[in-house]
Amino acid sequence: MIKTFIIESGQKLTEEQLKEVEEAKKSPIYFDEDCKELSPAMMKAVVQRNRKKKAENSIAEPVI
Repeated sequence: MIKTFIIESGQKLTEEQLKEVEEAKKSPIYFDEDCKELSPAMMKAVVQRNRKKKAENSIAEPVI
């Protein structure tokens, strides 16, 4: 089952949400035909893409 929480910047999780996250960390990940495990090469590409996106988003705007 998938649960989605929308957390605004600076908002803190409730105790109940924190417990759910901790329990989810203990659960195994199951891959199937619709959601296959990434190959090492694909995982490397995803990590590089995410780093690039993070760097692009962290560029500070000049202060005038």
